[in-house]
Amino acid sequence: MSHKRGPLTLDNCNLCIEHQLLNENAERATTTTATSQSFMDRTSSDKQHQQLSLGKNGRQRYNEWIFRDVPSDITIEVCGVTFSLHKFPLVSRSGRIRRLVAEHRDSDISRVELLNLPGGAECFELAAKFCYGINFEITSTNVAQLCCVSDYLEMTDDFSKDNLGSRAEEYLNCIVCKNLEMCVEVLQQCESLIPLADELKIVSRCIDAIASKTCAEQIASSFSRLEYSSSGRLHMSRQAKCDGDWWIEDISVLRIDMYQRVITAMKCRGVRPESIGASLVNYAEKELTKKTTLWNQSSQNKTDSNSTLHEKLVVETIVGLLPVEKLVIPIHFLFGLLRSAVMLDCAISSRLDLERRIGSQLDQSTLDDILIPSFKHSGDTLFDVDTVHRLLVNFSQQDDSDDDLEDGSLFESDSPRSPSQTSLVKVSKLVDNYLAEIAPDANLKLSKFLVIAETLPAHARTIHDGLYRAIDIYLKAHQGLSDLEKKKLCKLIDFQKLTQEAGAHAAQNERLPLQSIVQVLYFEQLKLRNSLSTTNGDDDIKPMHASWRISSGALSAAMSPRDNYASLRRENRELKLELARLRMRLNDLEREHVCMKRDMAKSGSRKFMSSFSKKISRLSLFGHSSSRETSSPSRNSHRTDSKVIERTCASTE
Repeated sequence: MSHKRGPLTLDNCNLCIEHQLLNENAERATTTTATSQSFMDRTSSDKQHQQLSLGKNGRQRYNEWIFRDVPSDITIEVCGVTFSLHKFPLVSRSGRIRRLVAEHRDSDISRVELLNLPGGAECFELAAKFCYGINFEITSTNVAQLCCVSDYLEMTDDFSKDNLGSRAEEYLNCIVCKNLEMCVEVLQQCESLIPLADELKIVSRCIDAIASKTCAEQIASSFSRLEYSSSGRLHMSRQAKCDGDWWIEDISVLRIDMYQRVITAMKCRGVRPESIGASLVNYAEKELTKKTTLWNQSSQNKTDSNSTLHEKLVVETIVGLLPVEKLVIPIHFLFGLLRSAVMLDCAISSRLDLERRIGSQLDQSTLDDILIPSFKHSGDTLFDVDTVHRLLVNFSQQDDSDDDLEDGSLFESDSPRSPSQTSLVKVSKLVDNYLAEIAPDANLKLSKFLVIAETLPAHARTIHDGLYRAIDIYLKAHQGLSDLEKKKLCKLIDFQKLTQEAGAHAAQNERLPLQSIVQVLYFEQLKLRNSLSTTNGDDDIKPMHASWRISSGALSAAMSPRDNYASLRRENRELKLELARLRMRLNDLEREHVCMKRDMAKSGSRKFMSSFSKKISRLSLFGHSSSRETSSPSRNSHRTDSKVIERTCASTE
């Protein structure tokens, strides 16, 4: 009977085993050899094990694929999980295990513990399967672990051709580095494999691939945006968001240290600052809003220490990655970072950097932006006044530095207001609204109120209505101020720059000191007198000229020193033109005088008088036409011309 069956092969063993299991044939032990019996027992146990797969534990799962026909001769322990394996397939592929077995040849080593194996037990299982020749798929989710474990186990081509290390490296270079999404997945896997992944340059290769890919995408999208204008010139069309910025969402899943290295590489490759800024905004909103409620000013919930440390690291890292170019990052986002930095007590360097960036574009902020809550909770003010003061100082210093660097030719501009003056006016209104907002705070000291109000230069405020309103609110909320303190406050107000409504209110305001009320009444009377003098100024030209000078002086006082200097330059040019016209007229008169002398010598008095009257009429017409074209100072020159003509006539007579 055993002769009819013959030796079992791998193809028909499963059918024989199923037949024997169903009929429970007792001849199984006597009709097969020892090797085939062991093989059938292993297959039967595998089928039973598959039926009970839902109840198996983790250790049994790692031993499913191990052959049982040959008893295992080595046990390897990785992260608390044991693997019953065979020396020969491991030694043929792994240089590390070969060295361990060779070192303990005399003692017949049977148990090995692999400490700090990258990837843990799951990664070692894949390496062991590779040693046994079992196929599995290399993907972007396991290639980093395979590279690291092959280096740890020394599975290189020196011990076996086409070993695990070369297979993983080939997949990484030829497949992963060609695709940005796969590079991001590999970087996520490398987060738990540092520093070995850095030593094998897995991280650097993926980061370089991402930077190169994004730069190439932006170049391609830039070419696609090129178009011809109506004049036939080639230019780039403006779009709200570039088509090449699709990678922003992809890299936002990285850990902050990996993200920092990716952004740094992008900067070195020349990725546009606008794209870098958009990526930073997207990453910060995800990392900070999903952890805590930092961006919600009304919430003051306390977070655990680990989350706080993470958010602090995120804020400091993003501040260090901000582009140096202006107007790339939204001002509202910078204020959000500043609030987070104040709340998390970030490094001083990060806070100063944010304050410097915000100060350079403070004219674009709003009142809600600069209302930074005070997170000290020590009975101090409700708002962080010190931070706002530093922002104003940075703005003033930035404005001064810009003025120094500008070319002197800008003073020749005919525009009445320069861009810096416009930004100063915007910031002055912002400061006045801010003072009015914080003035009701009972804990706000007078010194802090004064330092905020005095930070901007005097020419920044063209109208003092907002400052007067803020001071009036402060006086109403702090009624215990002494007369000296009230005088200090009211010295900030230039009552000449109050409008009619504000002046009428100040004249009846009992909270103001008596001296300030007197000043208000005096300037109101002076304005009334000037208005009456201008209405009656048609009878005499001198009052008109004087009023023109007074108004010009008032306008120049409201300007910055640079704009005041520019207006003076324009006035000087006009005076030079008037002098040139006077010289031309005098030259004409001298020529006419010479001609008249010649006529007197050649002809009689009757012909002389007729020619003289014609010349006088021509000169008067010229004088009237010039007086219409010039401003009020030219009228004086016209009067001067008439006097010169009179003297000329007298001399001829």
